[in-house]
Amino acid sequence: MRILHTSDWHLGQYFLGHSRQAEHQKLIAWLVEQTRLHAVDSVLIAGDIFDTGAPPSYARELYYTLILALRDAGVGLTLLAGNHDSVAVLEESRHLLTALNTVVIPSVRDDPNEQVRVLNTREGKPGAIICAIPFIRARDVLQSLAGQSAGDKQQSLQDAIHAHYQALFALAEGKRVELGAHLPIIATGHLTTVGASASESVREIYVGALEAFPTAAFPAADYIALGHIHRPQKVGGFEHIRYSGSPIALSFDEARQQKEMLLVDVSSDGLERVTVLEVPCFQPLMSVKGSLKELEAAVAAVASQVAEGETVWLEIVVCADDYLSDLNARIQTITENLPVEVLRIRRERSSALNALQSQAKETLNELTPDDVFARRLQSETIDDETHAQLLTMYREVVAEIGEADAQ
Repeated sequence: MRILHTSDWHLGQYFLGHSRQAEHQKLIAWLVEQTRLHAVDSVLIAGDIFDTGAPPSYARELYYTLILALRDAGVGLTLLAGNHDSVAVLEESRHLLTALNTVVIPSVRDDPNEQVRVLNTREGKPGAIICAIPFIRARDVLQSLAGQSAGDKQQSLQDAIHAHYQALFALAEGKRVELGAHLPIIATGHLTTVGASASESVREIYVGALEAFPTAAFPAADYIALGHIHRPQKVGGFEHIRYSGSPIALSFDEARQQKEMLLVDVSSDGLERVTVLEVPCFQPLMSVKGSLKELEAAVAAVASQVAEGETVWLEIVVCADDYLSDLNARIQTITENLPVEVLRIRRERSSALNALQSQAKETLNELTPDDVFARRLQSETIDDETHAQLLTMYREVVAEIGEADAQ
């Protein structure tokens, strides 16, 4: 059986004032064509289908376009919720979509059997068993106990997530016996693992106090398809534990990444191979950095590589020219009549200037809530243990607010 593993589509993302709708439309058409060219039996999206819990109408239209296109292509689809996804939004059409050869898992289910599914080949024969595990919220698997330390909470949550994986894996083994066939077992996840390399567009998720899940705590599945980290990578060097990464660049620091999807071949012998499927770039992004003199040449070089009819979305990072009051006008002159659109201009001061001036000139609009809280902690004279406890409490409150907003 051949499974296509992808994740973190973020349908509906509004990127610095620009919609990604056209890119996602091209991505869907490309994906459907790849399923035909590579004889894919089933597609798996491991979380963050949408960018927000309240996706705009065009994002929902893209969602249904993808589902219908894969149904028409004879390809199965499994959709797992991520931390960006609303449980309620994914739940509302879940039962209807089963008629379109699509399985949606919005959250940890009360009946764990709902998360253990058989994946069929194009011919309708069982090809694999999937332990379909979405983003796990603390309340899904754990009851909070009074008096626990931060370390105790982290260990309790890690143990609870580990137990959830093991319980589903045991059910999958039982289903394999029931079917009388040694089908390979696939597991999924939408979380940060120990050692995973993230990017600036990834909103760090802290399930309670758990910052990263150890690879040793995963069950002995033949393949583990992960989402949440946008950079494609093997986890811990293991061939069978992988992040597919996002199919389009979701931040400027991802602009130079070659985006991927993964073709996963499994059989009764387990994992046979993983083949990287390179995703074309549907909207060029680029970040250039230097003094104004250097930027003029750098922007011209970027513009010279643009295909006819395309426009590059550009981030410009200005170094050394700290005292220019007409920076925007100068950048406009540099980019005039070139096939580039400047989405963001940033100044990068020297370390010395930054230390002296950054806090004096920063505004709340330039800081994230995490930055504000970190600055507030720095202003207090507290020991390391108290600092860690306050940081943990802050993350728990933010996680609870995010869960409440998503419902």
